[in-house]
Amino acid sequence: MSGNGDFEDGGTPAPFGRRALEVVDNHASGGYRLFSLRDPEGPLPKAGQFYMLAAASRWAEREERPFLPRAFSVADAIDDGGPRLDFLVDEVGPGTERLAGLRTGERVWASGPLGTPFSAPAELAPGSAGAVLVGGGIGIAPLAILRRQLAQRGVATRVLLGFRDRKHSGGLEDLFACCEARLAYEDGHAGHKGYVTDLLAVLLQGDDAASAAVYACGPPPMLEAVRALCEGADTACELALESPMACGFGACFGCAVPLAGGGYMRLCVDGPVVRGDRIETAIVAGSGH
Repeated sequence: MSGNGDFEDGGTPAPFGRRALEVVDNHASGGYRLFSLRDPEGPLPKAGQFYMLAAASRWAEREERPFLPRAFSVADAIDDGGPRLDFLVDEVGPGTERLAGLRTGERVWASGPLGTPFSAPAELAPGSAGAVLVGGGIGIAPLAILRRQLAQRGVATRVLLGFRDRKHSGGLEDLFACCEARLAYEDGHAGHKGYVTDLLAVLLQGDDAASAAVYACGPPPMLEAVRALCEGADTACELALESPMACGFGACFGCAVPLAGGGYMRLCVDGPVVRGDRIETAIVAGSGH
């Protein structure tokens, strides 16, 4: 079984409208939940693309009910008799709480795949010898499918993952069990005590800086630190950014991100993956975990 390992320009286009997808699995993955949807009418997405998701039933069971779908980066996608999509979710509010509680056989309204994918290392950094993947918290999700697709192409990859503590971590055994990953925990209970960007800073001090392509996803402050480190080391990087999204296809302008040269981009259609040197900052108003 394999997913789409291509790194062609542009993302896989989404079918028109939203469709009801069946939940085929939902289980605990550390402190997070990993749920899977069967998408028989949809294409396989590329690493970095996302979906707008909303549970088809019981979406408004509590007073603080969500009115809009939630944007989720796909953590993996395989074709085993019909595309199966995996998503990692952290319960931080009524919307994610409902998705985390999905039961097998329930339906989820989905639109996608949407947005731009990650570039191939040779496109991001011509002459690069490999890729460095930097993930923080729930932001490790899109790096899982990227790591697998890079491995299929024989690209040497280093994986750096960081979490706040044991409670706020997960997805490792499901998504990164088959690779060696360096870990950082802010509480120091395992791996490096501190931030995942500490590990990146050390790596960029060596010979890898000029020959690496860095890919990152995580909380906005982490992404801004990655952007600044790569800028200082003259290392090309792509960041999967986070911004409030209401529609996912560019109509509402709610996900505008300032560009380094002035003006704005709509993250849902011009992103969520962007080069670090294109943006003014990775800290966008309204974003955050």
